[in-house]
Amino acid sequence: MQVTVETTSGLERRMVINVPADKVNTQVDKKVKETARRVRLDGFRPGKVPASVVKQRFGPSIRAEVLQDVLRESYMEALDQESITPAGYPRFEDVKDEGNDVQFAAIFEVFPEIKLGDFSKVEVEKPGVEVSDDNVQQMIESLRQQRAEYNEVKRAAANDDKVIIDFVGKVGGEAFEGGTAEDQELILGSGRMIPGFEEGVVGIKPGKEKTIEVTFPEEYQNKELAGKTATFDITVKQVLSPKLPKLDEAFIKDLGARETDVEAFKAEVRENMTREARQAIQSKLKNAVIDQLLESSEFEAPSALVDQEIQRLRQEAVQQFGGGQQQIDPNQLPKELFTEQAQRRVRTGLIFSEIAQKHEIQADPDSVKARVEELASVYQEPESVVEYYMNNQEQLSQVQSLVLEDKVIDHVLSDAKVTETSIDYYEAVKREG
Repeated sequence: MQVTVETTSGLERRMVINVPADKVNTQVDKKVKETARRVRLDGFRPGKVPASVVKQRFGPSIRAEVLQDVLRESYMEALDQESITPAGYPRFEDVKDEGNDVQFAAIFEVFPEIKLGDFSKVEVEKPGVEVSDDNVQQMIESLRQQRAEYNEVKRAAANDDKVIIDFVGKVGGEAFEGGTAEDQELILGSGRMIPGFEEGVVGIKPGKEKTIEVTFPEEYQNKELAGKTATFDITVKQVLSPKLPKLDEAFIKDLGARETDVEAFKAEVRENMTREARQAIQSKLKNAVIDQLLESSEFEAPSALVDQEIQRLRQEAVQQFGGGQQQIDPNQLPKELFTEQAQRRVRTGLIFSEIAQKHEIQADPDSVKARVEELASVYQEPESVVEYYMNNQEQLSQVQSLVLEDKVIDHVLSDAKVTETSIDYYEAVKREG
């Protein structure tokens, strides 16, 4: 088998392969005989159709089917012969099958050469957080507020009240899109509205109106409103005062906690908050390291891998937002929505793979088991969850990938400049962006 390889552009390669005619013809003859044994034709008993008749009747389609198999097999043999590892799937073109040797071209990409940056130049902050008694109490109060009963009152609205309001927002005296609502429920002090809005509702009695003036933040998502001053004509239709449930066994049981004793429940809340803070810090630390690794490692991401990742992101988006009975074709989602994220994922994966290979980093079984046990600890029956993960290869593979990523990050951090800081729990779990 003759093979020639040329670089067409960047990571793309064009490999021209010549397959001896005898190889194709032999496989065609074999396929004809197999077909003769199972095909049914009028005038012949089953299994007794002559090969010559089969070849005459089905020859072209059999050869086309065999040719597809030959292309794939020859492509894989050629890669092995030339010691090439492709990135993604190939496309076949210029197929010539004119009775002599079969010739075709396989177009594919190869993996880029990755030159890792100096890990000692990576600079990150590694926050430490200790969940305080005040943090725990604040979390419990939040849980109580989420299960509050609201009763209508006739007094002026105050913080923590739920209000039913109508409002019309105006900029320059003109109502703007999205600035009008009727029968809007709002818990005062929740921070759902722009700064100054909820504070402006405080003190308004049911049935009364008030016009307030607020300024949209400079970083407001609607750029047409960012930084502008607006007025809101607000009518308070109802004020409802919260009645919080008691911190007792019934309340704790309703939350699904492991323990129903109040002190044991507080300890469980602290444990959950500590785990959540640790995971949030690890995620932010990981992203900070990845940002610097991507910046210091310049290379092109294979488009085939990016396209595959875009398709995965489309599928994830459909699963997350396209539930219910609605059927959404992932391919209908614009490719541009996912391109940047897909490129980041692919480039990050290639960098991690290079670091792991170069420094012989592996996801050892003990670390994988420990991660599974950590994931399972939040469930009522952690033992059954551990058993499920350990016996489900797909789930286990995902955990192995997470463990490997963490070990790569730890390796980078062992050489990086790490500044230890201390932050509050709520700052630790605050979402970025």
